[in-house]
Amino acid sequence: MSKRTKTAVEAIKNKNMKQLKTMIHPDKGVRFSAYTYVDKKSDLVFKPYQLEKLPTSKKVYNWGEYDGSGHPIKLTFNQYYRDFIYDRDYNSMKKIGYNQPIGKGNTINNIRKVYPNSIVVEYYFGGTRKYAGMDWSSLKLIYEKKGSQWYLVGIVHDEWTI
Repeated sequence: MSKRTKTAVEAIKNKNMKQLKTMIHPDKGVRFSAYTYVDKKSDLVFKPYQLEKLPTSKKVYNWGEYDGSGHPIKLTFNQYYRDFIYDRDYNSMKKIGYNQPIGKGNTINNIRKVYPNSIVVEYYFGGTRKYAGMDWSSLKLIYEKKGSQWYLVGIVHDEWTI
């Protein structure tokens, strides 16, 4: 799984949707969650064939609600990517959790309820001294098995919230 996840993070870093789409669950697609509380009603799900066009699309999507204000997260994919997917260089993170949460904030982590038979890999940025670590964030990749293969079903962002 570690090689597969490393490949996925590199594909995400490089916005290589051609490669990433081969790792996405063929039936379920991949759900994007702005925070560690996965909202099955409002989080957007994309099928593998939809991924390649996202980086060039100018379409503004509603990705959920900002923590604290409740205002809608209305962004293009590239804006969402910058703020809620690859807001740090997760590919170079040394602290990686495998089915073990690292980052802990105020937001309820319901990943195990939504994805009960999954593998969760968390790439964790511990924050800076300047902000006493309160600028921590994580990129969580959620995998579910189909047949003999593990597929990506969730890309979850996590950070300190109000």
